[in-house]
Amino acid sequence: MAHNSGEAAGLYESSGAGLRTDEAHSARMYDYLLGGKDNYPADQEAAEAAMTAFPTLRTAARENRAFLGRAVRHIVEETGIRQFLDIGSGLPTAHNVHQVAQRHDPESRVVYVDNDPIVLAHGRALLSTDARTTVIETDIRDPRAIVEHPETKALIDFEKPVAVLAVAILHFIADEEDPGGLVAQLRDILVPGSVIVLSHATAEISPETALGVQAAYRAQGVPLTLRDRAAFAELFAGFELIEPGIQVVSDWRPTVPESERPSHAEVSWYGGMGRLVPGLSG
Repeated sequence: MAHNSGEAAGLYESSGAGLRTDEAHSARMYDYLLGGKDNYPADQEAAEAAMTAFPTLRTAARENRAFLGRAVRHIVEETGIRQFLDIGSGLPTAHNVHQVAQRHDPESRVVYVDNDPIVLAHGRALLSTDARTTVIETDIRDPRAIVEHPETKALIDFEKPVAVLAVAILHFIADEEDPGGLVAQLRDILVPGSVIVLSHATAEISPETALGVQAAYRAQGVPLTLRDRAAFAELFAGFELIEPGIQVVSDWRPTVPESERPSHAEVSWYGGMGRLVPGLSG
């Protein structure tokens, strides 16, 4: 699926959406780190400042993206789940969730969720011919709005197991916004057999460089809160971790030999998948 930036630009120009392109946004910074073209000088400046502190940040972003793909492949091959809620999905890039899932089963359905109107505009343009995939503009801070959105309801049956993906998003949720509580709200909507996939940047492995990234993001007005493995594990409360449990993302069900994978310090990003089982929810 190739980008059609001109079509998307026409969409958001005609809609009058408040794009805030003069302010860095995490979704567009991530797009820049992945080598995408849907970003602006403010995003590029903020990402470059972060890479000054953490030179392998592009590697980390790519490893996180690859983790997402492996997680989706595992879900479609091993769990029987065919409906996905991708929260904080970011701008469309290579190997999107619907592409990975639909390669296995063309009937797989995906709702992408992001709070950046540019993501909505690009998604609308790129997914206009796919009736099983949509993108909505809302925020992980309001799980009920995500679940009750008409387009979510049109594609996702919450009476059946759902795969919720919150990859590289919870580190933009401050402690006072209660990321664990937000995950719990999503968990309480799901039926047993559902799964959640989370990933989260950390300063536990390489503190100096990772905290430099946090400072660089915050200096550009992008909130970033790094958490350690224990705090990340708490986000899976009520879920049973699926093997191999919490890992640095490059080591979660890897497809390349260890000798070809980056070091943990180059990635500094945890990932994992949990399954909702009866009687476990808190």
